[in-house]
Amino acid sequence: MPYLQTSKKSRALLDIKSQKCGLRHTIFSVIGNEYTGEWQDNKKHGKGTQVWKKSGAIYHGEWKFGKPDGYGTYSVLIPETKELAKKYCGEWKYGKKHGYGMYLYNNLAVYEGEWSENQRSGWGRMYYESRDIYEGEWMKDKNNGQGIIRCANGNWYEGTWGEGKKNGDGKFYYSDKGQLYEGIWLDGVAKCGTLSDFGRNEEPTPSKCQIPQVRLVDMQLVLKESEEAYLETINSKFPLHNTLTENE
Repeated sequence: MPYLQTSKKSRALLDIKSQKCGLRHTIFSVIGNEYTGEWQDNKKHGKGTQVWKKSGAIYHGEWKFGKPDGYGTYSVLIPETKELAKKYCGEWKYGKKHGYGMYLYNNLAVYEGEWSENQRSGWGRMYYESRDIYEGEWMKDKNNGQGIIRCANGNWYEGTWGEGKKNGDGKFYYSDKGQLYEGIWLDGVAKCGTLSDFGRNEEPTPSKCQIPQVRLVDMQLVLKESEEAYLETINSKFPLHNTLTENE
């Protein structure tokens, strides 16, 4: 059989025509995944839908150079019902959750807020399965910075967080008892502060006795001395908190 040698110009033209570019019909990969949408330079680029054969998961949205980038929705297949369940709806960057978006967890918990490289970072609101609600700052997937958590029983905490726990200055309102704690927290535990009545007579189950008035010559000085050791520990662990006061 004679061998026909094609010219370099013909080969270059053939390479260009064989590249995936622009809007195309569904393309199947060798492992069975399928993609329907736009292409650029042989990469998914623009708007498109990817279906993973093994898991049944689907991504529908924007792509850049082969990865989800922009706005898109990721859904998974529920094995028991064979129905799709939305998991994440929001912004992406380089194939990761990045920007503003909403994520639905398997236990019915929901996070709505900012993301950075697949982690909750920035401002966000978390609806827990327990019906507690946290609203505030996040860093590397944990409560970090200023935030408020409203508990299902009506109590709430407002203050500083670090590594997912109460760390620093904060106020805890016992709405059922009509009491307020103000002070320092370390790793989720109240360490030094004051407890006072707060709307006690208006609550359904107030404490039996009123909190007596503290009679010290200089209560603030005593409190400050007790706080200093904890503040040093907190600021060494979380230097960005800056919980030390200006007078210190």
